[in-house]
Amino acid sequence: MEHFYDLTLAQIYPVIKVVILILIGGALLLLTSKALRKHFSKRFSAQLGLIVSKTVLYTGMSILLISVLRELGFKLTTLLGAAGIVGIAVGFASQTSVSNIISGLFLITDKAFEINDVISVGHTTGVVLSIDLLSVKLRTFDNRFVRIPNETLIKSELTNMTRFPIRRVDIPVGVAYKENIGKVRDILLEIAKQEPLCLNEPEPMVVMTGFGSYSVDLLLLVWAVKTDWLKVKNTITETIKKRFDEEGVEIPFPHLSVYTGLATKPFPIDTVSGKKN
Repeated sequence: MEHFYDLTLAQIYPVIKVVILILIGGALLLLTSKALRKHFSKRFSAQLGLIVSKTVLYTGMSILLISVLRELGFKLTTLLGAAGIVGIAVGFASQTSVSNIISGLFLITDKAFEINDVISVGHTTGVVLSIDLLSVKLRTFDNRFVRIPNETLIKSELTNMTRFPIRRVDIPVGVAYKENIGKVRDILLEIAKQEPLCLNEPEPMVVMTGFGSYSVDLLLLVWAVKTDWLKVKNTITETIKKRFDEEGVEIPFPHLSVYTGLATKPFPIDTVSGKKN
């Protein structure tokens, strides 16, 4: 009975040791990873904090896994040999992943964008959540999660909306041909100067872009801090409509004029009154 008790303890002890190792080691890894991410993000950048955090986490998890296997009695030489064979097979089957990893390294070193930047790739625009070795995660403005492979980002044209501290707000405006363009320009510049979120330098500007099929096309150019861009665009657009209504400036809408030419007779028009049954 005593021999059986000693045998049971000998079998249970490694399991208890492994459980304690996983719990304590895992907790320390998570705490260390979060602390390093917070420190490097605050001192350097959020991107570097994420990279350091994941490097420490993945390295620590590998060491922890090896320690657990050793405690359970597995022979690491046999496992490493099997892992080498499996690694070769997986390597041939995962060329795309390798390409994404290499592309991810280029993205990290190139620093075209960082975490919390707003970028546009193809038809997708969103806030950068993370930059990993395989992909970049975005959150779109309608709260969708988008994962873009790093290889796609390297091969595509990418626009960083928030790289610089200020952005220009372009507001197209169309007015009727009968309107005085000088008066309209003065109204638009006055609106821009009265908007507190618009910057005085660079100065607001009104550019005439062309003659449309039913309107004279203008473009109001104002500058704002990147965090106020959307608010400025919406506020000024609403103010333009209100001021044009007050000043009697016509904003035309698409319409079609039918012209039959001098050689043809006018179209006959009959007025028919509806009859009630």
